[in-house]
Amino acid sequence: MSQHESPIIVGLDIGTTKIAAIAGRKNEFGKLEILGFGRANSNGVQHGQVLNIDQTIKAIQQALQNCHLSNPDLEINEVYVGIAGHHIKSLQTRGDQVRQDAENEIQAWEIEQLINNQRKTFIPAGDQIIDVIPQEFHVDNNQNIKDPVGVNGVKVGANFLILTGDRNAIRNINRSVERSGLITKDLVLQPLASASAVMSDVDMEAGVAILDIGGGTSDLAVFYEGVLKHTAVIPFGGENITNDIRMGLGVLKSQAEAMKVQFGSALTDEAKANAYVTIPGLKGMPAKEISVKSLAGIIQARMSEILDFVTYHLKQVGMDSRMLNGGVILTGGGSQLKHLIQLTEYITGLNARIGLPNEHLAPNHIEELKKPMYSTCIGLILKGYNDYEQNYKVFAETFKKVEVPKSLTVNNTGSANGLTSQRVEAKPVATTLTAEQIEKRKSKFWDRFKNNLIEIFSEEDDKLLP
Repeated sequence: MSQHESPIIVGLDIGTTKIAAIAGRKNEFGKLEILGFGRANSNGVQHGQVLNIDQTIKAIQQALQNCHLSNPDLEINEVYVGIAGHHIKSLQTRGDQVRQDAENEIQAWEIEQLINNQRKTFIPAGDQIIDVIPQEFHVDNNQNIKDPVGVNGVKVGANFLILTGDRNAIRNINRSVERSGLITKDLVLQPLASASAVMSDVDMEAGVAILDIGGGTSDLAVFYEGVLKHTAVIPFGGENITNDIRMGLGVLKSQAEAMKVQFGSALTDEAKANAYVTIPGLKGMPAKEISVKSLAGIIQARMSEILDFVTYHLKQVGMDSRMLNGGVILTGGGSQLKHLIQLTEYITGLNARIGLPNEHLAPNHIEELKKPMYSTCIGLILKGYNDYEQNYKVFAETFKKVEVPKSLTVNNTGSANGLTSQRVEAKPVATTLTAEQIEKRKSKFWDRFKNNLIEIFSEEDDKLLP
């Protein structure tokens, strides 16, 4: 697929602390080129769930406005939206169907039918199925088949992971997006989006656990032999750490957040014993001296709790240290804490590393998007492209060019098929650009786009200064 044939896909990450909108398109090398980027502070979301729809709409519109400022030529109508929250559950099922035409090989539509049948699975009242993910397929007595299309057999089946969420929580997300003037193309579980942004095929095969530490929740996705084995939402995130610091040290929330980012450490032993942070007093009150070691102790306690949940879930699905050779990949805004890798390795017994979303990005992206807090948003775009590539033929039919019928010919007198036109309107003429002209236009576009982003971020930094 050439670049001009690829659609522009927009990911919308509705998080507890921030809302981000990123627009991207794949280039001829299969890498994502970012065409627009905007973010805004999130006020109406708690623990990954939309509680105040009006505040969430304002934040979404602010993010979209910032995205438009970064690229005024961009038009956003449809978005892929991430969903999280402790209401998310997963359950294992097994489904089989006897084939109507056993003489021929299995077709793709039969697998689609098998997957869609699982959407009829009984789930608790008030819940709704978000996604059905096939794991190992089996055809007759042949087990562990990754792709059954083209295989011959009488009966085909699979093990499935069904992801469900609270119906009201899903309705609130859809309502917020729709009232922001957008169409929800699909709802994607945030840990799966983050995983696709930071993980390679090698990681999937080796076995890996992706831990996305967000503001309100920490999302876990476990992959083994190329298959999603388990997913879970841990109801603690960066906001909980900030609140622990606020309560434990008696400071304002903004001060707690600043201390966490600038001086925080996930290991008490690594913090300097004689280092202190001075917090200005409120309205003439004396300043506070806070020990960096005390700060690290609070952070380590909460992070240890989150990692204990990870260990528990890994044991539940039988994925211990001998199975996951790829270890733990930490991503999300909370993964930037100092010494978190060492704490993760100590508690889980697995190797750990930070997962950055630049695995699939084109080389000319801005530095800001390298941060792990944008993993979900980049992953949502990749999810959109996965859908697009799977349905490429359908898309191709939809985007067919309009051709002039050959029977319509114009004679020398300016009449078409013998009918003389009284008025001829000027039509826009397509011009062919040289490679040099195209490169000049592209470079001008990127310069303008990056300059707009730099201005936006400098304005945000100015607001943060006292």
